[in-house]
Amino acid sequence: MSSNGKGSQEHGAAVHEKLLEVKGLKMWFPIFRGILQRHVADVKAVDGINFDVYKGETLGLVGESGCGKSTTGRAILQLYRPTDGEVLFEGKNLPDIKGNDLRQMRRQMQMIFQDPYASLNPRMTVGSIVGEPLEVHNIGDRASRLERVRELLKVVGLNPYFINRYPHEFSGGQRQRIGVARALAVNPSFIVCDEPISALDVSIQAQIINLLEDLQEKLGLTYLFIAHDLSVVRHISNRIAVMYLGKIMELADRDELYRNPMHPYSQALLSAVPIPDPAIEEKRKRIILEGDVPSPVNPPKGCHFCTRCPKVMDICREQEPEFRDYGGGHFVACWLHQ
Repeated sequence: MSSNGKGSQEHGAAVHEKLLEVKGLKMWFPIFRGILQRHVADVKAVDGINFDVYKGETLGLVGESGCGKSTTGRAILQLYRPTDGEVLFEGKNLPDIKGNDLRQMRRQMQMIFQDPYASLNPRMTVGSIVGEPLEVHNIGDRASRLERVRELLKVVGLNPYFINRYPHEFSGGQRQRIGVARALAVNPSFIVCDEPISALDVSIQAQIINLLEDLQEKLGLTYLFIAHDLSVVRHISNRIAVMYLGKIMELADRDELYRNPMHPYSQALLSAVPIPDPAIEEKRKRIILEGDVPSPVNPPKGCHFCTRCPKVMDICREQEPEFRDYGGGHFVACWLHQ
C-alpha cells in the first residue's frame, strides 16, 4: 500500500466543517421470551456514543468482533432505526426523517459491505447491480444509466464491457470493486466502509485500500472506515475511534493514538499489532487481556472494560467515566485520567 501521509497536519486546514454528528447514539435489540413474547431484556449493541466526522476525512472505527462497529455504521445510515440519540447529517437529524425524505437523504450516504460474496445479488448482472441505485432514485433515462454504469466500472478499475456478467464470474477483489461502484453510483458525499477488505487476500486488500484513497482524493469523499486490522486503519485514517462493548473508549488523531494511547484497552490492542522489525518485536511487552468480553445484554455497571482492565480501580466498577477531551481532540473515557 502506498503511503499518502494522511495526518492531522495535512488535513488540518481542510477538516473543519462537520459533516456528521453522532450524539448519544443507542441501538438496543429487544429480547422476547415465552408464549406471550414478553420483552425481558435488550442486547445493548451500541450504548450511547458520541463522535463527529469532518468533511473530507477518514474516521477509523476499530475494536474486537462484536463490539458494535458494524451496528454503529448501519444505525448512522438508518438501516437500523436507532433506539435513542441523534445522527445529524449536514445539520439534519436522520432518525426524525422518514419515507421519501429519508430516501432522498440516502443519495448522500452509501455503504460498502463487508462480504463481497453475500452483498451482490447472484441473479442480477453487474450492470443491473451498479445501476439499481440510479433506478431507485430515478436518475436519468435508460441510455444515460447504462453510460453511467460503464463509467463507474472504469473508475473502479473494471472493464466496462463486464456489465452483462454475473457476480459468480468475478474474483473476491473484483466483486468488492463492483460494490464500490454501486456505492458511488448516486454521487454520495459520505460512505460507510464496513470492513471492506476483511474477506480478501492481502494483495487484493492493498488494491482496494489504494482505490478508496484515490477515489477520496478525486471525488472529495468522507469515510467512516470500520475494521479490526489496526495497521490498515493507521494507513487510511485521519482519526481513529476505539470501541469496546458498545462504547467508544478513546478517539484521537491517528499518529497521536499510536504514539500515546491513554486507555488501557487501546494500549492492549496496539501491543498486539505486529512490528516488521524482529529486534523491536522481541523487546516489546505484549499486554494480554484476561477473561471474556461481557455480554452486551448485561454489561458491567461502571466502565464497560472494568472486568478485563489490568489497571482497574474501585471507582471503575461503580461509575461510568466521562468521555472527555484531554487536549488536541484526544478523547478518553477512563478514570485513570479523571
